[in-house]
Amino acid sequence: MQIRKIIHVDMDAFYASIEQRDNAEYRGKPVAVGYPEARGVVAAASYEARKYGIHSAMPSVTAKKRCPHLIFVSPRFDVYHAVSGEIRAIFLEYTDMVEPLSLDEAFLDVTVNHKNIPSAILIAREIQRRIYEETRLHASAGVSYNKFLAKIASDYKKPNGFFVILPQDALKFIETLKIERFFGVGKVTAQKMHEHGIFTGWDLKQRSEMELVKLFGKIGHTFHEYARGIDMREVVPNRITKSVSSETTFLTDKDSLLLLNVELYNLAKEVIQRMNEESFFGKTVTVKIKYSDFKIITRSKTFPHKITDFYFLWNHGKDMLKQIDLSQKKIRLLGLGVSNADNEPDKKYTQLELNLF
Repeated sequence: MQIRKIIHVDMDAFYASIEQRDNAEYRGKPVAVGYPEARGVVAAASYEARKYGIHSAMPSVTAKKRCPHLIFVSPRFDVYHAVSGEIRAIFLEYTDMVEPLSLDEAFLDVTVNHKNIPSAILIAREIQRRIYEETRLHASAGVSYNKFLAKIASDYKKPNGFFVILPQDALKFIETLKIERFFGVGKVTAQKMHEHGIFTGWDLKQRSEMELVKLFGKIGHTFHEYARGIDMREVVPNRITKSVSSETTFLTDKDSLLLLNVELYNLAKEVIQRMNEESFFGKTVTVKIKYSDFKIITRSKTFPHKITDFYFLWNHGKDMLKQIDLSQKKIRLLGLGVSNADNEPDKKYTQLELNLF
């Protein structure tokens, strides 16, 4: 079987870097894309801001406390979409096998490519150079034989990073990798792994597939394969978005409706942001919860028009949350999603220009 050549390209602090590129007074300074009001959320942070511990999805109030001289810039999604299109055009000069994950990152399969360049390393370097020459933005690139390793590689030496994981080096590299760097391992999963003595890829590799499934559910199968450098997923171009959702697992289970509504607020912000990024809109809202005993329930409601307004999404999400019994068991996970696609131009409804954060 032919070894695939996969590149993962990830733009560095994409939104914030565009603002610094277009505004000389922002360069070298901590910048947050978002709104500074009390209920605002940071959408993106420059690397100067990240030194203060500021990151996306952080409440604006918290960000300002960490960095009083933080510069807030209102998002310009039309500009971000346009720049993303320029970068996508560069990718397509090399291969049609481009799988965008968002506006600022994508997988490329260059096993067979338009320029007949045999080396994926040379292609990735060339793409990095061209992105900077044509947009004045830095991108990090990772090269390997599957998506799992290519994505890890692109994040390994950010910003403006470049890293290659060759097939013959992969297993040794994975063994030394901290478990937090594995795709699908968030803070809660990492904490659980630590509790079971799993801190590195080597530790993960010592566990049987059955044991990992018992500990982590279906994703245990994936963890078992990742520990052995296996990822059979193909690069899928032109993915059709069927839904947009976001969820959060709490470090401490919650039973306060007020606190859950605050969490729902942040989820609604993220969902609306992603809907705008991916130009996806739908008519069905779904609220998902997982109780402390891992029982999952959902509530959904379909509307006669597509959902484009944050406050509409948040308020109806709160209404559905009220219908869920919170009196008997605490909540471990909360999720919010929009589905039932409707991307036709609005004929009866006019979207108000509201802050997205």
